[in-house]
Amino acid sequence: MSCIAALLAGFFLLLCLACSRQPSLPPLAADTVILAFGDSLTFGTGAQPGQSYPAVLARLVERRVVNAGIPGEISAQGLQRLPGVLDEVQPALLLLCHGGNDMLRHLSHEELRSNLRAMVGLAQSRGIAVMLIAVPEPSFAVKAPPLYAELAKELGLPLEAKILARIERQRSLKSDQIHPNADGYYHMAEAIAQALRKHGAIK
Repeated sequence: MSCIAALLAGFFLLLCLACSRQPSLPPLAADTVILAFGDSLTFGTGAQPGQSYPAVLARLVERRVVNAGIPGEISAQGLQRLPGVLDEVQPALLLLCHGGNDMLRHLSHEELRSNLRAMVGLAQSRGIAVMLIAVPEPSFAVKAPPLYAELAKELGLPLEAKILARIERQRSLKSDQIHPNADGYYHMAEAIAQALRKHGAIK
């Protein structure tokens, strides 16, 4: 019985260690660049330019954050645009927040997953770290589709899974039915800064 108990204890220890592991990001030096890539949620629609999440994040983490958000863009268009932006900006980290317009247009989740996977691959092939930001579906439940968590697990990526859904549920943090206001973008930037610290990018 003691051997069985020891084996079971070892099994549960390994299981706990596996569960405690989380994706890590390389530490970002003070002079490195972060690229925020996405659609209107990255651009900052609903707030002034200095109130977008990339602008606020830059102040919170004391790093340069380039805002490469284009309102109305779907993931297929983002996939076409990303290589040129990566080559121009040469970031150390890509914050990828895309998919809202795909869902608004009822485009395929599998196509969105494929496009996100390809965008991650474009960054990683250039030695750029990636963090994924989940976008909620425009539905009563207001939660992100499983594809974001599944893709993050598949590719070993850090994921900020909840902040946009939380903002979407609070009218006081929104400028319209879809977009955050200045307070909402501040909450978004705070959550992303916290995730960057959690995963080792920022001290």
